[in-house]
Amino acid sequence: MDINTFRGLITVVLMVIFIGIVLWAYSSRRKSDFDEAARLPLDENESKQEPAERRHGGEGKDHE
Repeated sequence: MDINTFRGLITVVLMVIFIGIVLWAYSSRRKSDFDEAARLPLDENESKQEPAERRHGGEGKDHE
């Protein structure tokens, strides 16, 4: 097997993998999961998050 044949096969395999990932990402079955993940940074659920002072030990504030 010639090195150029090997390179061509690798190129085809990687292209098929790439197309598979694109089809997976844009499939309608995944849309609801991606929409939910996109909303995560915008959800303000204070009960699940610690206050910044406790998380960082109060660093960055001037204590008098």
